[in-house]
Amino acid sequence: MGVLLTQSVFASSKYTTKWEKINTPVNLPILMYHSVENKPGNGLCVPPEQLEQQLKYLHEQGYYTVTPAEAYKILVQNKVPKKHKKLVMVTFDDGYENNYTAAYPLLKKYHIHATIGLITSKIDTQGMLTLKQIKEMKKSKWVSFVSHTQNHQELDRLDEAGQREEMQASRTWLKQNLHQKPDLLVYPVGRYNEVSPKVAKESGYKLALTTQPGLANAEQGKYELHRQRVVPDMTQEAFAKLLQP
Repeated sequence: MGVLLTQSVFASSKYTTKWEKINTPVNLPILMYHSVENKPGNGLCVPPEQLEQQLKYLHEQGYYTVTPAEAYKILVQNKVPKKHKKLVMVTFDDGYENNYTAAYPLLKKYHIHATIGLITSKIDTQGMLTLKQIKEMKKSKWVSFVSHTQNHQELDRLDEAGQREEMQASRTWLKQNLHQKPDLLVYPVGRYNEVSPKVAKESGYKLALTTQPGLANAEQGKYELHRQRVVPDMTQEAFAKLLQP
């Protein structure tokens, strides 16, 4: 089917997907984006036209884009959707406003589900997502929202109490404002230390993402999952390699 499937058709097929447990470990590509804008020289800014090319590729190649809850099924329970053999998770860190103005229309166009890690103290500030935008995207079912901590501090520079405050405060915000159970944590700048996984688990998170390159799998542990960084001006060939074992 082409890209003109309706949202209701997509939602119906995604949320009625049947899952099966398999015996072989799953390697899940988790793509990492940040800002979507033309900003030469900034490695965190992917141009909108590049993002569109990459999302179109995922759609045309038949990739099933997973939610945080589905990532848990895949990586912890070793379950996969019966009719979808190509799996990918698309993530955006920080919560820039252009995730709404530039990325969101493309997610809808190509039927891609994305997960945005929010710095909760930055919501409704200059250049960042507003609560209204977040609620609109969440309601659409195209976007999930998870924790990128409260203030985006490098966790390996904080003691255990400081880390706990960062993780729990953002989780509380997500509960109160989005009425959801936040199960996924994204470490700021990918920085964490030996106590971070323990604190994340005790704070109620089920999974945590790093910036370590590679495909995510169960051997890494639930709180040290790897991701594949998407950089500006990446060729389509290089992008395709991020998805391969």
